[in-house]
Amino acid sequence: MIRSIGAMILLGWQTLQALPHAWRQRDKVLSAFFEIGNASLLMSCILSLFIGGVLALQSGPVLVERGLPFVIGQLVGLSMCKELAPVMMSILIAGRVGSAMTAEIGSMQVYQEIDALKTMKIDPIRYLVLPRMIAISAALPMLVIFAILVGWLGGGLVSVMNHDIGISYQSYMSNLRIAVGWPDLIHGVSKSTIFGVVIGLVSCYQGMQTSGGPRAIGASVTQSVVKSIVFILILDYFVTRLFVYFE
Repeated sequence: MIRSIGAMILLGWQTLQALPHAWRQRDKVLSAFFEIGNASLLMSCILSLFIGGVLALQSGPVLVERGLPFVIGQLVGLSMCKELAPVMMSILIAGRVGSAMTAEIGSMQVYQEIDALKTMKIDPIRYLVLPRMIAISAALPMLVIFAILVGWLGGGLVSVMNHDIGISYQSYMSNLRIAVGWPDLIHGVSKSTIFGVVIGLVSCYQGMQTSGGPRAIGASVTQSVVKSIVFILILDYFVTRLFVYFE
């Protein structure tokens, strides 16, 4: 595991060095960006809608019983913004996009297409890794912003429609706006950017390390998704701790 982390850090450094060549790969970057966004937007909206709804459904009646109905908007707003939207969308993208990236690069590695690129003096990192890294690092924060907004909507709908809560949508949003500010939104978007980089690194690394036959591609995909989720959850704690320290 430690060796893998070191190799991924090295891959990240090599990708960073290749960043000045990103303009030449702009077509690949845009293609990957729109593919990630179009494939994941509807799913992320549905997921976040019900996450916000469940938050309000579970916490709303308890808060109303204690005479704190105004806290519902604050709870859903901050939870979606700072924690649930970045983490859940990152896990979704790791399973939906990261696995596809690993399978694509892994199949190229197994069938020696990457060796062919090296023979033609084409750098695989510039040609394969860099566009995918830029695309996923840019697409994930945008998906998280959509997820936050839809999650707020889901919490508001449940708060209005559930008779055990019974607060107005205006009251819900008013209290949400009081609690949630730009620093909270920056917190969530910054997290998702870091998670996007991690997913891209893990997916590309696992794909390029694939060896053997078609069966090895499936094993690499599995390892890619598992490692991405583990790294996301570990980094979530440390990044949150860092933000709390500077608040």
